[in-house]
Amino acid sequence: MKKLLRNLTFAGWLSHIGILLVLLVAIFAPLLTANDPMETDPMRRLSKEEGFPLGCDQLGQCVYSRLIYGARLSLIIGFSARLSALLIGLAVGLAAGYAGGWLDWFLMRVVDMFLAFPSLLLAIAVSMVMGSGIKTVIFALAIVGWAEMARIIRSAALELRSAEYVVAARTLGASHLRIVLTHILPNCLPLITVIFTMGMATAVLSEASLSFLGLGVDPSLPTWGGMVASAKDYMLRRPELVAYPGLCIAFLVIVFNIFGDELRDILDPSRKGNW
Repeated sequence: MKKLLRNLTFAGWLSHIGILLVLLVAIFAPLLTANDPMETDPMRRLSKEEGFPLGCDQLGQCVYSRLIYGARLSLIIGFSARLSALLIGLAVGLAAGYAGGWLDWFLMRVVDMFLAFPSLLLAIAVSMVMGSGIKTVIFALAIVGWAEMARIIRSAALELRSAEYVVAARTLGASHLRIVLTHILPNCLPLITVIFTMGMATAVLSEASLSFLGLGVDPSLPTWGGMVASAKDYMLRRPELVAYPGLCIAFLVIVFNIFGDELRDILDPSRKGNW
């Protein structure tokens, strides 16, 4: 942690602060707004009444409240999806990289099959089959994200399995599971941290895309992608209804990408500028 903080650039610090800001907004959402983000009132439709800092949308819902609570849903869905993808990709990648042979060949063919499909189209297909909902979105994003993680982790495991300390542990009779958990996995943690952080940006953007297409969470729930979708028919009359959630999505994606780049350069300086 000290190395991370000491080597962060100015852009890295800004991205760090940006992520922390969004996280605090998500945690303390009830303290930041007194309005119910799901309360509708046709009398407030597209109005700019007092007590509603950013006005109301086409359903009379408080735009400010929905933006605040939308941060919570975006982070929950993004984190859950990436964590699920990471657990699958980690298991597959470590098994393929350490075992090698026919198991490596078989698992990598499965990975290739998933990578052959455009990720967004695959997520759309899964959502259409399973229906909308938070669990469906998380599952769909995990399905499209695990294969890339597995391939990256497998490459690291292939390199680490021939390291001297791994060979020594194997010679001393350590079990394969012990070698993987105590020698290979800990040395993959920097790489895992980087791909998880950078993948958060992809997960947030993918969730927004699914919500925009009507395949995400329940439209009544406050999500940034859903806000853009529901307000697109009113762009000429109230363009800010699309601009506000769009800017929030862009901000979160940018700060996660920048922070991921910073982590990559700090934890693996040899690859700096080569990606």
